[in-house]
Parts: sequence; C-alpha cells; structure tokens
Amino acid sequence: MYLLSQSFKGEGWIMFCVYILRSKLDKSFYIGFAENLKERLAKHNKGLVLSTKNLRPMELIYAEAYKSKKDALIREKRLKQFAKGFASLKGRLKYSLMLQG
Repeated sequence: MYLLSQSFKGEGWIMFCVYILRSKLDKSFYIGFAENLKERLAKHNKGLVLSTKNLRPMELIYAEAYKSKKDALIREKRLKQFAKGFASLKGRLKYSLMLQG
C-alpha cells in the first residue's frame, strides 16, 4: 500500500487510481478516480468533495492503479454502472470490509 499513499508522479511515470471509500458514518460506498490518491482522500475528508461531504469521515478500502488514464476511467465507470461488477469486488474484499478502522 506504500505506493498508493504516494503521488505516483515521479521517476518518469504516472499512475491513475480507481478507488473505493467507505463512510465511517453510515457505511455507504463511494467509487472514484484520482491522479493523486493521497490528495484526493484528503479532499474527501476535509469536505471538499460535494458527493461525500456529508458522509465523512471516509476510509480507503480499495484501490487499483493503471498506467493508462483511459483504462482507469473505464474501470471507474464500469464499477459505478454495473452492480454485478461492484458486488463481485465487494465479495473479494469480504474480510477487509469486516475490519473496523
């Protein structure tokens, strides 16, 4: 998880992240895209993202990194649009979702 907490911009390469947050308030989920995951998570928890402003605090429960921005955006769209894909991913995260953090 070390790399995901860093900027990904450095040493001549950039990675794009698709991530899932869970609200510690009501346990709802948020799926998003970021070029800098650490900064984006901070914005969510400072209330600077309208769609999660009233769900704070948010915790990062999953992230995927892509070299291609287009691939990352397609993945984000699929997770948001297709309940089956998101349900499958939640099944893979069964024990992570049980952890209290």
